[in-house]
Amino acid sequence: MKYSFKNDYAEGAHPLVLEALVRSNLTQQNGYGLDEFSVNSERIIQQKMKNPKAKVFLVSGGTQANLIVISAFLRPHESVVSAATGHIFTNESGAIEATGHKVHGIENTDGKIRPADIQKLIDAHQNKPHQVKQKMVYISNSTELGTIYSKKELIDLYQFCQEKNLYLFVDGARLGHALTAETNDLTLEDFGRYTDAFYLGGTKNGALIGEAIVINNENLQEEFGFHLKQKGAMLAKGRLLGIQFQELLKDDLYFDLAKHANEQAMKIKEAFKQIGCDFLCETFTNQIFPILNNNQIDQLSTDFDFYVWKKLDEEKAAVRLITSWATSDKIIKKFINEIKNLK
Repeated sequence: MKYSFKNDYAEGAHPLVLEALVRSNLTQQNGYGLDEFSVNSERIIQQKMKNPKAKVFLVSGGTQANLIVISAFLRPHESVVSAATGHIFTNESGAIEATGHKVHGIENTDGKIRPADIQKLIDAHQNKPHQVKQKMVYISNSTELGTIYSKKELIDLYQFCQEKNLYLFVDGARLGHALTAETNDLTLEDFGRYTDAFYLGGTKNGALIGEAIVINNENLQEEFGFHLKQKGAMLAKGRLLGIQFQELLKDDLYFDLAKHANEQAMKIKEAFKQIGCDFLCETFTNQIFPILNNNQIDQLSTDFDFYVWKKLDEEKAAVRLITSWATSDKIIKKFINEIKNLK
């Protein structure tokens, strides 16, 4: 069987998560997120953010988190701005549009959007009330291209959103990888201060399932639970999510796992650089996009699975390689040996 570099959720869960689930299995708990584990997970996140007023809501997946947050925060005539590579724009089967909200896609080369990009959209939508009203900016960190926002970029976006009366929402499916990247200068505390809401992804970083939605804007907190229930996201056995986040966060296991994934990806990146490969974009997280010729892609495809991400011409394409919290040194060594033999 080929080893897959297609995603970072091909494995199940970190053993400590599974052990915690088994250990607590026969302990009775309240339902619908009122169990002691979910309550404790919220407390841990609040402490790490230094924001006791934040509210935390645990859901099962990233698309679900995006759909519920965006549909809950926006009125029927309001829209959301995203990078054209953003998950809500390209990979959620029209989930946001199905709730009645338009998604504006901004083209870019690095997966990030900036205030000037948003201003152009606002300027083009001044024929009120005949055009939808932009109300939210959605970004991913790390982005779908593996890039990350700097602290200055996040603050600039947040201040712009505050000036324009826009919400800033961060898709954090790979936030752990962003925060542990060697070039990162942001902290979890910054996300508690410079966003209206974000989520901390577990599915792609050691959990079986689960994302922790964090709402910092107190005006958006009060009735969010109704939206969870209405969209089928309020699990009777909410303990299953709470236990996982408690285990991942209590000793910073979450960040250790993300850092491991990043380090494994950087080993692969260095191997490609050694043979003279270029990259679609410069990344320091667990996603890399080397540009290979067709023969090289065929060679690597013999024993490894990955996506051909973007065809550049008839002879070359960028491939996407993603490492996970469980990617072993043995696999990395084998893959690097294959890279060295590429022609």
